[in-house]
Amino acid sequence: MQSRRDFIQKLTGSVIALQISPAVIAASCNSAVTHYDGPVLRVAIMGLGSYGTRVAEAMKDCKKAKLVGVISGTPSKIKDWQAKYNIPEKNCYNYETFDQVKNNPDIDAVYVITPNALHHHQVIRVAKAGKHVICEKPMSINAKDGQEMVDACKKANVKLLVGYRMHFEPKTLEIIRMRKAGELGKVLFFQGLCGFNIGDPTQWRLNKQLSGGGSMMDIGIYAINGARYMVGEEPIWVTAQETKTNHEKFKEGVDETIQFQFGFPGGAVASCLSTYAMNNLDRFFLDAEKGYAELYPSTGYGPIQGRTSKGELTQPHVTHQTVQMDEMAGIIFEGKQPPVPVDGEEGVKDLKIIDAIFEAAKTGKKINLKL
Repeated sequence: MQSRRDFIQKLTGSVIALQISPAVIAASCNSAVTHYDGPVLRVAIMGLGSYGTRVAEAMKDCKKAKLVGVISGTPSKIKDWQAKYNIPEKNCYNYETFDQVKNNPDIDAVYVITPNALHHHQVIRVAKAGKHVICEKPMSINAKDGQEMVDACKKANVKLLVGYRMHFEPKTLEIIRMRKAGELGKVLFFQGLCGFNIGDPTQWRLNKQLSGGGSMMDIGIYAINGARYMVGEEPIWVTAQETKTNHEKFKEGVDETIQFQFGFPGGAVASCLSTYAMNNLDRFFLDAEKGYAELYPSTGYGPIQGRTSKGELTQPHVTHQTVQMDEMAGIIFEGKQPPVPVDGEEGVKDLKIIDAIFEAAKTGKKINLKL
């Protein structure tokens, strides 16, 4: 079964010192690492599919986070993961029993990596069990559910973080640094292209009950989130147009291709594309008065490649999920503030925009945004 992750993996084939610790970068580059004596975030992964496996593999190199538990509806997967990652029986749960994690002092956080429509209920259950939550993006299928997740975690006094791995990626962070420092001048335009030809028509990503939509809920969120952190402002309006050429594969409520546009308070505009019907789309382009920045590939697993009007970006490739998990441990235990937020409120903003994009595509109207 082809997935966004399979596609990106095939497509893709100076670290900012104050933003990502040298120790974490060195670990990801298989270099010598200074000894770490601080607290380790003990994580249980919920959802043992292809991306859950990628996270688990990446966590082998983490210094501040460790895989200690699993939650799955497939007993054979649990057994396989137990053997592969040395996970004790007492840290294994299924979807009916994982509330019992509240009685397990050896698990600090649960990383929810399940179909989008399941996140809402699962995250709230984890929060009620008193554990920190990391949730894959999109955080849920609409802003209302997302806000309920944020509220539940606040009520339980646990952290809710979202798997925005690009918020820790060195070349991405260098462009953000340049923009913040004024090296590019006033931002004028952003383009975000995200898409691939999706395969198996029976997969959950094409099932509205599980995915909440189609390409927008899967790959389009990268352009939405990227527009926000590349421009450095929140959009104030959105317009959108949907195109559907295969009504058999893309049923009612499952989008095939959506083009969408943003306006920003500083005058910049964005033009973006999300699709399940075209390959070779993984590109960000930022134009400003003094120069430009481009990432292509922009959101794949790496290596990310990029250049600016000042030349090629040469920051070293790091394993995104390794850095993400170590940095999230720092957020949870040390109160670190990342350059671009990865909290639940960030996730809700993206969901508000997705809601507005769907409304704009349906009505043909410009939808005003208040984030």
